[in-house]
Amino acid sequence: MAKQTTKPYDETQPQINIIGEGTVINGNISASGDIRIDGTLEGNITAKGKLVIGPKGKIIGEIDSNNVEVAGYTKGKIRVLSVLCMKSTAKVYGDIVVGKLSVEPGSIYIGNCKMGGEKPAYEPPKTK
Repeated sequence: MAKQTTKPYDETQPQINIIGEGTVINGNISASGDIRIDGTLEGNITAKGKLVIGPKGKIIGEIDSNNVEVAGYTKGKIRVLSVLCMKSTAKVYGDIVVGKLSVEPGSIYIGNCKMGGEKPAYEPPKTK
């Protein structure tokens, strides 16, 4: 039988958070690491890592993150410091402010867009 080893929890390493399909959250989320939404969030989200909205994921509220990949539905303002990637199944309704934008054919987007050039289009909020 193979010996099983477990790594001790290291709070200095950002954790991956998953909101599963069928889960509904009403309220705001703040994550220091990466987060994946396959359920529904009705509220604002701030993620210092990468935010992934799965094909069945839905966010109604504002998004602030370093990187965002959307394959599901969003309604509200999106602010992304680095790259916003809209997959072919994405439905994005609302204004976006991004450093860079990647859009696959088939995605739906209704809103205004501001992209960075020489300086970032969006500066992350200062933490206290």
